[in-house]
Amino acid sequence: MRKAFLPILFISIAFISCSSDSPQDYFNKAVLNTNLLYGFAGYELKRDLATPSEKLVDEKTLATAPMKRAELVKEKLDIIEKNFEQLKELKPTDDSKEMLNASIALYEFVIPVYKNEYQQLANLYDNAESSEKIAAAEKNITDSYEAKFKELYNLVGTTGMQYADAHGIRVQEVNPSPSIK
Repeated sequence: MRKAFLPILFISIAFISCSSDSPQDYFNKAVLNTNLLYGFAGYELKRDLATPSEKLVDEKTLATAPMKRAELVKEKLDIIEKNFEQLKELKPTDDSKEMLNASIALYEFVIPVYKNEYQQLANLYDNAESSEKIAAAEKNITDSYEAKFKELYNLVGTTGMQYADAHGIRVQEVNPSPSIK
């Protein structure tokens, strides 16, 4: 009976250790995935909406057409929400709690703006509204959300770097945190 218990114990331990997330996983999901949010309420996202990506419309001729801005916002929102769900699945630990909370706060701040203001802005572009109306909507987003976004984004970066240092995770910063002016 004792011999039969040992393999079960080892299999259970192996299963538990395989299913737990590593410090690198925590860092990737809490910090690296927020890189997709870079440019929120700033120039980068305005540029993306002003000059949308092309999409393939005919595989035989390889014909392309500009994406509708609503498609662009929806696609980005889908990825952001998927990343947020993965983040929320992480179990907080004593050393990851601050980083996870900072990242969750950032997602909770950004997602409603994508669903509302950015969707409305995309519709203005798609409906060929006046440049004044579009500029006013962009300015409203920037004025309303940029400072708080930068504050939350910087907090994710700061807590993430502390977590990375504590766990020996090598980090090379490509997009410096937006500075608050």
